Amino acid sequence: MAIRVYLEDVLKERGVTGKELCAKVGVTEANLSILRSGKARGIRFGTVNRICYYLNCDVGDILKFDGNLEDDDDEE
Repeated sequence: MAIRVYLEDVLKERGVTGKELCAKVGVTEANLSILRSGKARGIRFGTVNRICYYLNCDVGDILKFDGNLEDDDDEE
């Protein structure tokens, strides 16, 4: 997918655990794991908003466009 997830890097920089983030932003550990692995096919703006608010970061700190449209089957 053309959007890369760098949430793991931001969590490490902030000293925040996945469990702590889940509790604060209201996502399940399973969904956070999918997001952290880069296998998520989508994410709600509200979830991104809560993550960025809690981690005091910009969307661009956790999600980046890599310039490719590889494997984007649902965007024809």
